[in-house]
Amino acid sequence: MQLSPGHEPAPRGVVDGLPAWDRCAVMGVVNVTPDSFSDGGMWFEPSAAIKHGLELVADGADLVDVGGESTRPGASRVDESEELRRVVPVVRALTAEGVAVSVDTMRASVAAEAVAAGARLVNDVSGGRADSRMVPVVAELGVPFVVMHWRGQSADMNTRAVYTDPVGEVLAELREAVDAAVDGGIAEERVVVDPGLGFAKQAPHDLALVAGLRRLAAELRRPMLVAASRKRFLGRVLAAPDGTPPPARQRDAATAAVTAIAARDGAWAVRVHDVGPSADAVRVARAVEAAAGPGERT
Repeated sequence: MQLSPGHEPAPRGVVDGLPAWDRCAVMGVVNVTPDSFSDGGMWFEPSAAIKHGLELVADGADLVDVGGESTRPGASRVDESEELRRVVPVVRALTAEGVAVSVDTMRASVAAEAVAAGARLVNDVSGGRADSRMVPVVAELGVPFVVMHWRGQSADMNTRAVYTDPVGEVLAELREAVDAAVDGGIAEERVVVDPGLGFAKQAPHDLALVAGLRRLAAELRRPMLVAASRKRFLGRVLAAPDGTPPPARQRDAATAAVTAIAARDGAWAVRVHDVGPSADAVRVARAVEAAAGPGERT
């Protein structure tokens, strides 16, 4: 039995400069911030952040994403010197322990200092749009770059959550962002895409994008990072009858469910706070994929 085009396995891809995992990779989150939406303040001190990063690796993380600036809805920006103070020592210490580290930043200067300290990937939620220096700096550094779908800063991004076709519009806007990164000198084989769940999106938009992950992966044809962990749309799905969502830290089982979907539908990696359940989910997804005959894959 031949698969119809809509049921062909989505391409997961590999990223030049990073390991070629045979399954969806798991990226653990280390927020060195006092105000991140789900764990702000828990890992703010460098020693706590470093310890947490090592714990994430022990739990199964393939990469650890270190960020020093909250991008939750409504968050204000931190200044450059403070972001550097938060991020660089943690990146340096984790890489010294052999951890594959990515840096979560919208600033070219922080990206450069983090790469100098050992980071192997720059994860920019603005896709290079917040800092005009980011793309040329990353191109010069020669490291992989995550281009996320982004419509504006956290302070007012909710006002930009207007779509008639979320998947189609995110596809078109991500293509433009990828083209800008490549035209700016970043090698295409080092570009990762991210649909930007929760950024300038309401719950129906996020759910539509999760439902459309296979299409996104197949049409963009770049490795895709999916970052659903503990986000508001999961809170809406899990809300009590009165509409009250559970606290962010009670959304980890729902996060693992999205991880399984993402792994099945071609994600290169997932970015999560609680690594263990998602590490299990990607391995189960890979085992099921390996066991399926050609006519049984969906």
